[in-house]
Amino acid sequence: MEEFDKSISFDGRDIRLKIGLLAPQAGGSVLIQSGETAVLVTATTAKAREGVDFLPLTVDYEERLYAAGRIPGGFLRREGRPPEKAILTGRLIDRPLRPLFPSWLRDDIQVVATTLSMDEEVPPDVLAVTGASVAVLLAGIPFQGPMAAVRVGLLGDEFIINPTYKEIHNGELDLVVAGSPEGVVMIEAGANQLPERDIIEAIDFGYEAVRDLITAQRELIDQLGIPLVTREAPAVNETVHNFLKEQAKEEIKQILSQFTLSKTERDEKLAAIENRLKETITALPDEDPLKAPTLEEPKLIGNLFKDLTKKLMRAQIIEDGVRVDGRQLDEVRPISCRVGVLPRRVHGSGLFNRGLTQVLSIATLGTPGDAQDLGDDLHPEDEKRYLHHYNFPPFSVGETRPMRSPGRREIGHGALAERAIVPVLPPQEEFPYVLRVVSEVLSSNGSTSMGSVCGSTLALMDAGVPLKKPVSGAAMGLIKEGEEVRILTDIQGIEDFLGDMDFKVAGTDSGITALQMDMKIPGLSMEVVANAIKQALPARKHILEKMLATLEKPRTELSPHAPRLLTIKIDPDLIGLVIGPGGKTVKGITEQTGTKIDIDDDGTVTISSTDGEQAEKAKRLIYNMTRKLNEGEVYLGRVTRIIQIGAFVEVLPGKEGMIHISQLAEGRVGKVEDEVAVGDEVLVKVREIDSKGRLNLTRLGIHPDEAAAARKAATVV
Repeated sequence: MEEFDKSISFDGRDIRLKIGLLAPQAGGSVLIQSGETAVLVTATTAKAREGVDFLPLTVDYEERLYAAGRIPGGFLRREGRPPEKAILTGRLIDRPLRPLFPSWLRDDIQVVATTLSMDEEVPPDVLAVTGASVAVLLAGIPFQGPMAAVRVGLLGDEFIINPTYKEIHNGELDLVVAGSPEGVVMIEAGANQLPERDIIEAIDFGYEAVRDLITAQRELIDQLGIPLVTREAPAVNETVHNFLKEQAKEEIKQILSQFTLSKTERDEKLAAIENRLKETITALPDEDPLKAPTLEEPKLIGNLFKDLTKKLMRAQIIEDGVRVDGRQLDEVRPISCRVGVLPRRVHGSGLFNRGLTQVLSIATLGTPGDAQDLGDDLHPEDEKRYLHHYNFPPFSVGETRPMRSPGRREIGHGALAERAIVPVLPPQEEFPYVLRVVSEVLSSNGSTSMGSVCGSTLALMDAGVPLKKPVSGAAMGLIKEGEEVRILTDIQGIEDFLGDMDFKVAGTDSGITALQMDMKIPGLSMEVVANAIKQALPARKHILEKMLATLEKPRTELSPHAPRLLTIKIDPDLIGLVIGPGGKTVKGITEQTGTKIDIDDDGTVTISSTDGEQAEKAKRLIYNMTRKLNEGEVYLGRVTRIIQIGAFVEVLPGKEGMIHISQLAEGRVGKVEDEVAVGDEVLVKVREIDSKGRLNLTRLGIHPDEAAAARKAATVV
């Protein structure tokens, strides 16, 4: 393919598409660039493998540190396991892309986005999302696109398309909107307690820009003469389909309308019907019109049975307005909350139950040195002081499988809950702890990510973290049949599995802190998106009331096992003095006091210990070591050595001065030893600091009030 360039402009910020320059053997490739950030996105496909009954789509996002002019750390000096941000970016590309492939497509598809160059102005993630759409179109893969994504920021009262990192940091909103010609297909957002109306306006603003990018992609493929690829969907086997309807339709409807059934009972009854049908068909001769198709496609019965169950469940919601557990469309499942469920060796814990979903969140308070170092990724943020980790063990859904390291889903759910909580954390200068919350999903039946938001709020409050406001969350679902649309509040597992949308909304009673919307259909109108956000508000408030009835506000006392932090600010030029050669000085203080000491580049020293008295001792040592001496000030010092003409006194750690023999006492002194001995504590006044910084001390002219103040200062900072 010949090289081809196309530029699109948003408020003076250009996005440039370069086709035919790189990766000529990929099915489709594009270099998408804005500012000095450039991302290569490729899409490649292979024929469907036999027996595959799902879409084997793989989306990888690769970061290379050369993109920012850096060499990786570590022994190997090359990129290794992808950082968390890269995993989240891969998910961000996958989520709007996946629903736009036809449901019947079974070809292997791999989309790879590689950041080749990056400045500290333009984030590469939304470029990669749009680039993925272009690459798929160029590869000739069946696709209900084009699709595009933009980021929306809020500075003051103004929305901004594709803000810089600095504008995101200084703004009140970080919103990513992805859309197709059909409507909005994905939303990811963090916000500083913004009202619903502002969020809706921001999404609408972003989708307008998405439409411009979709138009530009259509123009591009027209100019290149590339048609949108469509294929006929495989025909449904009517013989087997009609048999299942005749044999099972009424039974399935009856089970779905038995509202008192538990999830396990419902699943068992449906599985029993499916197994009975399979056994019936298996017993038939191979040439029977019912059995023959199932020999060619072993999963045919299971897939058609699922489709029938899905259709009947959705019809019940659309026609009767009733869900499988008997709830109304806007009704939240029963909620219960507990705090302090674990011994107080754990700093804080919260147990949140919503229906059959149960999440146990545990909060741990750490020191500044526990902050997560983000040095080996491309983004300007260098550390995190709030960490949220989400675990989803197999027993939570009654299954068995190997326990491995967290997958993309776990990392994504943890990041969403983290984003929901960050806006309400106390400022670092007021509460300098590093915070880690781990949410253990103990039982899952839908909306575990929002359960982890609620559980984490309770755990942090139980730990005594002074949150600005508590946060709750709810997951909204959708059933769309033709023009008929039903929005579901607090979806459970079957409604997520057989529904069209999973829209998670978290926030306080003042506004939204996080959003995440994923679709299984090609897009939603802004009207439906807005209605879902509005319907989530009463649900969030209801859940919040239940939480606050358990724990009204953060505890005023920390766990006795949580570290106590003291801070002191020193002159940055004196950091080396505190650390000492090879860290000898600071190590000596930590060994002497049993504390942990962290020193920031700005001179902030944080001392942590579960023993408050020892923490005060360490603070006093550092304070005295770095305290500036002034002429006329009085100190309680210790005699370190004696010479013929006077005595040397250490007035502060590492700072000595000399008392001349004439300044030891009123009247004539014959010998220095007649007045002081090595090791004596003496009150001295700084008489002079000479041009070389040497201290000349005196014991004369010290007022009783000055003496008392010096003795007090020697014991209390």
